[in-house]
Amino acid sequence: MNLELWAAQEVGDFLNVSRQRVSQLATQHDWPEPIATLAVGRIWLADDIRAWAARHGRPVPVDEPDEGA
Repeated sequence: MNLELWAAQEVGDFLNVSRQRVSQLATQHDWPEPIATLAVGRIWLADDIRAWAARHGRPVPVDEPDEGA
């Protein structure tokens, strides 16, 4: 099983927001729980962030494969 892990920089790149905005979003009640906290910060499963984005109507970036394709 290959898990894709994202820190705030990768989450921000995916959502097209700053790392600071990721920190703000992470305070929301429905934001995914990080799977770890390391020296670089919180780490999330990419699939959890993708699911959150889908629930909130965030467009999937064009370089991300569409799961329905």
